Amino acid sequence: MKNLYYFMLILAAAFLSQYRLAAQNTVESSFNFEGLDRSYRLYVPASYSPQQPVPLVINLHGYGSNNLEQEQYGDFRPIADTAGFLVVHPNGTPDFNNVMHWNTFGTSTVNDVGFLSALIDTLANHYQLDLSRVYATGMSNGGFMSYSLACQLSGKIAAVASVTGTMTTPNFMTCLPGRPIPVMHIHGTADATVPYNGNAFFVSVPSIVSNWVALNQCNPEAVFTQLPDIDNTDGCTAEHYLYADGEAGVSVEHYKIIGGGHSWPGAPVNINITNMDFSASKVIWQFFKKYNLSGLISTSETYAGALVTISPNPSGGIFQVQTDEQLIGYVEVMDARGTLCLREHAVSNHFTINLPVAGLYFLKLQTKSGYQLSKLVVR
Repeated sequence: MKNLYYFMLILAAAFLSQYRLAAQNTVESSFNFEGLDRSYRLYVPASYSPQQPVPLVINLHGYGSNNLEQEQYGDFRPIADTAGFLVVHPNGTPDFNNVMHWNTFGTSTVNDVGFLSALIDTLANHYQLDLSRVYATGMSNGGFMSYSLACQLSGKIAAVASVTGTMTTPNFMTCLPGRPIPVMHIHGTADATVPYNGNAFFVSVPSIVSNWVALNQCNPEAVFTQLPDIDNTDGCTAEHYLYADGEAGVSVEHYKIIGGGHSWPGAPVNINITNMDFSASKVIWQFFKKYNLSGLISTSETYAGALVTISPNPSGGIFQVQTDEQLIGYVEVMDARGTLCLREHAVSNHFTINLPVAGLYFLKLQTKSGYQLSKLVVR
C-alpha cells in the first residue's frame, strides 16, 4: 500500500546517493510491450564486466508503490556491489482504479508475466546475463507477482522470494510450474494488509508453504531455527523453517516474523512493526545464489570426484566424515545463508564435526584432485 514513509525513503536516498561509488551505474529505460510503455531501473555494479555472465534479480514493488521506492526500501544494491549481480526494478501499470500494480488480483487486463519475460530478453540483449540464474522477489503485490512468475515462467525464473505477499485463490488453484522452484517466503503474523492466516481473497501463508513443499517434493518435516533477538526494541521476533531435500536439491524456506507487520525485515525505516533481527535482502540473496534452472548449484568452483562418506546425515549434530583421498588446506562449514561456521586445518581424512544448531549446512573439503561440497542436515 502507498505510505508516506516512502517519501522519507526517497529523501534519505537523495542524501546518501553522494556516497555511492561513481563507477556504479543506474540505467533508466523503457520499451513498448503490447501497446504500453513499460519502464524500469537497472542497477549495474562497478564489478560488472561484459566478459563474465552474471545473475539477475528482479525486484518488484508493492501495490500503489513504484520502482524507485522499492529500490530504496528492499535494497539489494550494496549486496550486488560485492556479489556481482544486476538488479532490475520494473514499474507496474495503473489498474482499473488508477493504482500502480502488478496484475495478480484481476484488477486489470495487463499481461505482466509477458512483460517481465520480455524484460529479461531485453536486458539479455544488452548485458551479459547468466540466463540460468534469473530470480524474482518483491514486496506485497510484488511478492504475489513473484509467485505468478514461478507458476507461469518457470522456464526462465530459477527461484523466487515473496515478502508479505501470498497468492490469490484462483492463482493458487491453477499453479502448475514446469519444474521444481526454490521458494522463500517472509511474512509477519500481525500483517493487517495480507493476513498471515489468509482471508476470502488471499491464501494463508501455511497453505502457501505446504503447497510448495509438496510441489517440490521436499521433506515435510521442517528444520526449525529461532533467530537471535538482536533488536529487542522492534516489537517482534523471527523464526526460520527449512524444508530441504526436494527434487533437484531445491528447498522451501519460511521466515515467520512473530508479531511482525506488513514490512520488509531490515528495511531502512521501521514502519508497520519491522523486524530488525535480520535483513530480508541478505537472506534472499543467500537463498537465490544456491540455485539455477537445474536446481541446487553445488558451487561455482570446479569440484573433484573424491568420495566423501558422512554418517549419519541427517543427524542430531554430530557427523563422522571420511574421504578416500588425503585432505589438504581447510575444512570449512557454512550455514544456509553462507555464513562461515567452522574453519579448521585438515589433519586427517577421517574426522568429526559437531554442529549444535539445527539447520542446513554445506561442508567444503579440498583434496589433491580438487574441491568437494556436501550437504549436512542437523535435525
